[in-house]
Amino acid sequence: MFDTLSQSLNKAWGMVQKDARLTPENMKAPLREIRRALLEADVPLMVVRPFIARVEGRALGAAVTKGVSPQQQLVKIVYDELVILMGGKQVSLNVPEGGEPQVILMAGLQGTGKTTTAAKLAAFLKNKGGRVMLVATDVYRPAAIEQLVVLGGQVGVPVFERGLNVPPADIAREGVALAKEEGMDTVIIDTAGRLQIDATLMQELQEISSAVRPTDTLLVVDAMTGQEAAGLVKTFNTTVPLTGAIVTKLDGDARGGAALAVKEVSGCPIKFVGMGEKTDALELFYPDRMASRILAKFDLNDFLKQYKMISGMGNLTSVLKMLPGMSGVSDKQLQAVEAQYKVYESMIQSMTRQERANPDLLAKMPSRRRRVARGSGREEAQVAELIAVYTSMRAQMQTMTRMMALSGGASGLGGMPSMSDEEMMAAALGSAGPRQVPPGKVRRKKRRDIAPRQEAEAVASV
Repeated sequence: MFDTLSQSLNKAWGMVQKDARLTPENMKAPLREIRRALLEADVPLMVVRPFIARVEGRALGAAVTKGVSPQQQLVKIVYDELVILMGGKQVSLNVPEGGEPQVILMAGLQGTGKTTTAAKLAAFLKNKGGRVMLVATDVYRPAAIEQLVVLGGQVGVPVFERGLNVPPADIAREGVALAKEEGMDTVIIDTAGRLQIDATLMQELQEISSAVRPTDTLLVVDAMTGQEAAGLVKTFNTTVPLTGAIVTKLDGDARGGAALAVKEVSGCPIKFVGMGEKTDALELFYPDRMASRILAKFDLNDFLKQYKMISGMGNLTSVLKMLPGMSGVSDKQLQAVEAQYKVYESMIQSMTRQERANPDLLAKMPSRRRRVARGSGREEAQVAELIAVYTSMRAQMQTMTRMMALSGGASGLGGMPSMSDEEMMAAALGSAGPRQVPPGKVRRKKRRDIAPRQEAEAVASV
């Protein structure tokens, strides 16, 4: 996701690296590169033009800040504008008044993953402690009802359906009434999709909406549709008032322009993004975090690249001994670090391109970890350890990126923020062997939870 955009933006920063200040002359090349990068990421031209104009206006109109380089200044401006472009802040689901259940109407074209996303949303809200019911109103495809029933069973959520011979609006109305009787907190209504927008689809959505008066109407859009995604949201919104969108398949090879343009084009905020096929692969959408991902992409390719850059200097043990603060580290520890990185390299080389770019796939799927372990001649526990070390380092990188964007901090290797020598060594030494235990203490083996940390912030409705 956003790989090409991240690389192109890093290239743009480098174009002003040696300049003393931002001027109309030295801004031409980086602005051209940023414009090209956004267009290649499938951001519509109607969005790119005003974005570039805002960046240019702020860059040339900003006062020179002591200690902040033009490169750092440009990074901060682009970060700020990306956050604004994507909506500025995270937008929660609407909360009904009077203790009524949330009613969420799901809309979208066929092939966007609408039914699967309905189940993912149900699982997300259930995991937050809510009681959720799914309602199947796609009476045109028997397989759609069966699919929702199966998915509901997988996530432990009941599914209300009335077969193929009852009008969708009546099914929705009955489902909501039953949910109220049973004390449900949320009702998620899965509607029929179409190959394209047509009058029948819109009329049906309007009838369902009138019957249940949803607290949220969410349009599911596929990131693979590129520039069409934002326009699709706008078209739906003119007929059936939307409260937000869910962008799916952002974990794949999609260029991601949909995530950047939906709010600007349609006025509707993105509330969730789909980051995988599993039922737990749904995340709240945070514009600032997405901007951080774009500006500081850090995957296993980067993890391996940093090691190769260091090891390319010569013997790693000799190099590390020369770093500030490393004089107290024993040769045995340094040799363990070097050996550990060789183990990591063999495992990373056994991964697919998609797994290297999206390591969360490995964190979520034991079958992938087992395959990597077999392919590299290692144990699954070693793959789990690699993911844990990488996740820790990525968190530090993203934290530093946000600090850099807010304060104008420097960027480092490949345009991303650099960890200090001590931070790199702390991460390396922490993974190279067992943790030291004070005398008299018993060292117990703890369960390592490699799954990504779930969102700490609860949805406003729960």
